[in-house]
Amino acid sequence: MDEAKPLVSLVGVAARIGAATILRDIDLKVSAGESVGLFGANGAGKTTLLRVIATLLRPSRGVARVLGADLSSHERFEIRRRIGLIGHSPALFPELSLLANLEFSARIVGVPLSAAKDALEDVGLAAAAARLVGESSYGMRRRVEFAREIMLAPDLLLLDEPHSALDPSAVELVEHIVAGVLQRRGAVVLASHDVAKVAPMVTRTAELAGGTVR
Repeated sequence: MDEAKPLVSLVGVAARIGAATILRDIDLKVSAGESVGLFGANGAGKTTLLRVIATLLRPSRGVARVLGADLSSHERFEIRRRIGLIGHSPALFPELSLLANLEFSARIVGVPLSAAKDALEDVGLAAAAARLVGESSYGMRRRVEFAREIMLAPDLLLLDEPHSALDPSAVELVEHIVAGVLQRRGAVVLASHDVAKVAPMVTRTAELAGGTVR
């Protein structure tokens, strides 16, 4: 990665969902080694902004570059494996076991399957490796998502309300994952409405209100 260039660079970015304009005139830069806390009320557009950065929603206007890729071009598909995203709802296969979910991700990116077991152990779920996701608690599924990001070691990690429904011990996992990304000179964008929990993990903050960053 070229540390002279921001890992995330949004200039005058707007985004629409259907006929509604959710984001307008977004200017945001995130450099290597930075963890940015994105705050705002429910409905402010935090999730939409993370989806834009994750290449899941194309901007309707403006210039957006992530990990060097122009998000208005086919380049966005080439960087998706370098981006980790933990959203509101765990993105796991309910019919597979906890371990099988991680092994599936490992195969896609070429990570040794042994790394899946190691990651489950890191999040305290080694003894539950064979349990089906569909039979696991919400908190356990969240831990599996944390394990996936530990295993895949993304250059850019996006977290959407990561403390939602977590037990106190799991809060430390969020801090552990963020610290790991920053140590690799990656970057983190962490969206939340809970300033107190997020503040210790971020290097700076930004507020999203009225569809734009202040």
